[in-house]
Order: sequence, then structure tokens, then C-alpha cells
Amino acid sequence: MGQERKIRVLIAKPGLDGHSRGAKVVAYGLRDAGFEVIYTGLHQQPSQIVNAAIQEDVDVIGLSILSGAHLNLTRRIMQGLKEKGAEEKMVIVGGIIPAADILKLKEMGVVEVFTSGTSVKHISQFIKDKIGGGAPALAKGESDGR
Repeated sequence: MGQERKIRVLIAKPGLDGHSRGAKVVAYGLRDAGFEVIYTGLHQQPSQIVNAAIQEDVDVIGLSILSGAHLNLTRRIMQGLKEKGAEEKMVIVGGIIPAADILKLKEMGVVEVFTSGTSVKHISQFIKDKIGGGAPALAKGESDGR
């Protein structure tokens, strides 16, 4: 019987934003929905987020940004992923994001932007739809080439 590997999601709070409640709600909600979730905590530098995403071999990077610095921080993270050859990782952004900036974030490579009040169920279903519900588990000693 083929067991599926859980989708791995990194939830990160870049920059000086000190509000963690929304990120924790999403992290716990995704964990309860069957995802493997890594929460990096507050005040993460873009380079720390990029390195954590690579080290943890995540499928999705979820950025929670309420500080208003979403364009600059996201740009730096997307550039860091590209520089490290990890641009295939799906990046989503959530938080207080003005409508005018959503297109700018998507032009940077962000797959989706979830504004304040989006349900965790909606985020979970979006990720499952995009990733495909999970990758097949590997047999012991087998490599997926990553």
C-alpha cells in the first residue's frame, strides 16, 4: 500500500512584525489538516527563511506579514530562493495586504495571497489542490532526486 508523504509547509514571520497569532492559527490549522508544519517564529531575516526552507525540504513557504513591508521582504525571499536554486518552492503570503499590492506579489512569483480573515480550511484546500495532495512516500533508501 503506497503511503503518501505529508506536504511540508514552513510558516515564517519575516521582518520586525511582532504579531504571531494569525501565523500560529494557520500553522496549527494546517497541522490539524494533515500537513507537516515548521514554524520559524518571529523576527526572521529573509535569508534565515530561505535557509530554513531548504534545510527542512519544504514544499510550501507561507509568509505572514502584517508590518506593511510585504513587498520588500517578499522580494528578498524570492531572490534568495532563486540564488539558492530553490525557486520551485511554492510561496504564499498572508496578512494585511492592500489589494493594489496583490498583483505585485504575484508578479514576483508568489502563488497566492490570503488576506486577513481567510479561513484555514480555504488555505489548506488551496495548497492541496496546487501540490496534488501529497507526494508518494519513498521506500527505505530511495531518493526523490531533491
